[in-house]
Amino acid sequence: MPSRLPLAGVKVLDVASWIAAPAAAVVLGDFGADVIKVEPPGEGDPHRANGETLTSVPKSAVNYLWHLDSRNKRSVALDLKHPEGRAALDRLIRWADVLITNFPHPVRARLRLDYDVVRHVNPGLIYASFTGYGETGPDKDQPGFDSTAYFGRSGLSDLARYEGQPPGVPLPAQGDRASAMGLTAGILMALIRKQQTGEGGLVSSSLYANGLWSNGIMAQAALLDAYIPPRPPREMPRTALANYYETGDGRWMLLAVINEDRMFPVLCKAIGQPTLAADPRFASTPERRRNAAALAAILDSALKQRTWNDWHDILSAQNITHTLIGKASDIPTDAQAVAAKAIVETDIPEMPRTIAAPFDLEGSPPRRPGPAPAIGEHTDAVLSEAGFSAAEIKALRESGAAA
Repeated sequence: MPSRLPLAGVKVLDVASWIAAPAAAVVLGDFGADVIKVEPPGEGDPHRANGETLTSVPKSAVNYLWHLDSRNKRSVALDLKHPEGRAALDRLIRWADVLITNFPHPVRARLRLDYDVVRHVNPGLIYASFTGYGETGPDKDQPGFDSTAYFGRSGLSDLARYEGQPPGVPLPAQGDRASAMGLTAGILMALIRKQQTGEGGLVSSSLYANGLWSNGIMAQAALLDAYIPPRPPREMPRTALANYYETGDGRWMLLAVINEDRMFPVLCKAIGQPTLAADPRFASTPERRRNAAALAAILDSALKQRTWNDWHDILSAQNITHTLIGKASDIPTDAQAVAAKAIVETDIPEMPRTIAAPFDLEGSPPRRPGPAPAIGEHTDAVLSEAGFSAAEIKALRESGAAA
């Protein structure tokens, strides 16, 4: 079986900020790529401070956002507004295999970082562009965050709300982290094409496109002018057998009974009400749907009589599909997350465990997560590897173009 990481030897320039594009670079680094974080001298990538400045982010003494989105990367501090700093980036571009950026197009134009400029520096480069709304169209230059482009514009926020209620505000970076996998997939496709043809090229993804992909069922229905009904409140579900219920110890669980005609009598017996299956209101799937509110009320009352652990044992014994509605505070003790390699140990002293990329490659386990870099921690080493002499590196530092 293979043991060498599949992206070993691939050099990636992470000329990006915030979360989605840098998170894609993290995944490439997990599987062997040498990821070079290019950031400005001084305060560095603004994402370094987001753990303190974003109001929606849980506070911690550990800068976990930076470790999560920059683990195992090397940092080169270059001032791209400085002519010598920008010229140094061109030399890194000639040396690299992949460049990832999510700078808005007007910023790229000012920095001469557009694809049409960069491709002439290195025709074999894979240029990975991430935007809010796409490469073309009336909104291509509009700034986008996951809350606006991924959730808001795609319809996800509207569809997730209950009828008569306002849309909910999504939690931080949920769309960013999902979208990172779309950009990762595009880069991997481009690397395969380069192996086949020797050619680099532009690969792009956006928050909006990923939001539409996540919202694919409803978006496709809308493309066919299908009627999309509002989401009813929990007490009036379309089906009571795919609904949330509170248990006796205050936890919430989800029933997900799909084969109703076979499993409904089993559920009735499990909750101690076997005669419920013969109730004319619930005797068939159409009747259960018509009387879903009444059935939900019965299940509400029944499921509050025992704790979640009790119901988990009872329902599991009958192969009734269900799950606990987990809380974030449950994650540290979730043995399944560790067994499935979704949570892994790190070499980061202040953050001993972290979240892994959401896939596993048999025979090529990902790199053990290491610390995110300090600003410019690897400037000298990386520039030297890219062919800069000691004198050139010293001159860059003295001019303020590098740190």
